[in-house]
Amino acid sequence: MTQNLTDPAAEAALLEAYAAGDAEAARSLATRYTPLVFAHAFRMLNDRAEAEDVAQEAMLKLWRQAPGWDAGGGASVRTWLYRVTANLCIDRLRKTRPDAMPEELDVSDDAPGAEAHLQAKARKMALDDALMQLPDRQRQAVVLRHIEGLGNTEIAQIMDIGPRAVESLTARGKRTLTALLSGQRTGLGYTDDTIETSY
Repeated sequence: MTQNLTDPAAEAALLEAYAAGDAEAARSLATRYTPLVFAHAFRMLNDRAEAEDVAQEAMLKLWRQAPGWDAGGGASVRTWLYRVTANLCIDRLRKTRPDAMPEELDVSDDAPGAEAHLQAKARKMALDDALMQLPDRQRQAVVLRHIEGLGNTEIAQIMDIGPRAVESLTARGKRTLTALLSGQRTGLGYTDDTIETSY
């Protein structure tokens, strides 16, 4: 079963097939969405175990929703899952905030040498640490826009706010990140004009 999972109608058809017991539909949905949900949760929480729990919980909610799925005016499964994932993350953050950075972070090994690899890891750790200092809604908007690469319209749907509010949250979040990272500019190997656009 090959389906275009950017089309709400195709997504709904897959969910309907899953609800009817189609194992291939379940695999297609899980393959497409579980990595996306986990990645978003990890960026919001900066904790792999917590992100895995959130991803599992978000997918369980999708499975429960499948029999009566309603695209809700054309909203995609991706948009719905981002919203559910963000809400689950915010709930966890409000209950307990992590005190320390994880010991290991996923960093690409495409760097030409050990020094570049260490610098890339340091930059990622600095950005993750700075992201965790943002208010929840600013962090969510910045992650969705500048890391996940979503447009303002979809972010507005996910966060249940208007596009102007998305722009405001994103702008404030970027300004705060720039201020938080500016003192580390030299140590992280940034030139004066690269730190703001590096995320």
